[in-house]
Amino acid sequence: MRTRLPASTFASLVTQALEEDLGRGDATARAVVEPDTRARAVVLAKGEGIVAGMPVARAVLRQVDRRVRVRRAAADGARVTPGDRVLELAGPARSILEAERVCLNFLQRLSGIATATDRLVGLVRGTSARVYDTRKTVPGYRALDKYAVRMGGGVNHRDGLYDQILLKENHFAAAAAQGLDFAATVRRARQFAGRRLRVEVETENLAQFHVALAEGADIIMLDEFSLADMRKAVAAARKRRPRPELEASGGITQHNIRAVAETGVDRISVGALTHSVRAFDLALYVESAR
Repeated sequence: MRTRLPASTFASLVTQALEEDLGRGDATARAVVEPDTRARAVVLAKGEGIVAGMPVARAVLRQVDRRVRVRRAAADGARVTPGDRVLELAGPARSILEAERVCLNFLQRLSGIATATDRLVGLVRGTSARVYDTRKTVPGYRALDKYAVRMGGGVNHRDGLYDQILLKENHFAAAAAQGLDFAATVRRARQFAGRRLRVEVETENLAQFHVALAEGADIIMLDEFSLADMRKAVAAARKRRPRPELEASGGITQHNIRAVAETGVDRISVGALTHSVRAFDLALYVESAR
């Protein structure tokens, strides 16, 4: 699992977020807090989940004021419970207050993604299936969102349109206008990819699945297949050499993911991990000031 989150992937986002929130400065903090007031503060977990986003939080605090000392009390990927200390801060009180909301916004979103991923990963534990994300990320946040998925124990699907071929319904519709049927479209993609790119084919029924299988797709997506049809696809794929990976997709929830995993599929992709995540509950409290 890739664990690094290069600063280059979020530096501009941090700058933009601070400019958006601070503008000409924190009017409230300037009104009531003297410049030389120092404070100690803590970020506490208010629920149970997985922490993610510490490098980004540090970057926010560093950009606001390098005099703020940051002690990480919980590492990315760590499980926390209500009341656990996530970050401990010490430094100019104004600076801590200025950074508070932006810092929490990043931490809450990324920890929410990690927590949601961890929950689904736990539900499929003991099967051969792994939980994957999708490209349904907030524009500009893809590297962060996918990092959070990894912190929750999930696996990243392709990073973008450039690193894997994935034939979907609209590609087949566009290719049909050129006289290419389903099989010919897969074949053309396979020839284009060579050994450089993996080819994944989205299928909507067993007939399409068998065509993708015959044409040598590396990954075959089973889009909204019934459990019975998934099991048939798994049985057919196991007879193929080399065997393609099978990916279940569409309508996956915490209520049915275990049953899907037990069909024997290799991957389960869940767009909801990033497109409709619930923020993890964290709060910053000033513990002392002088």
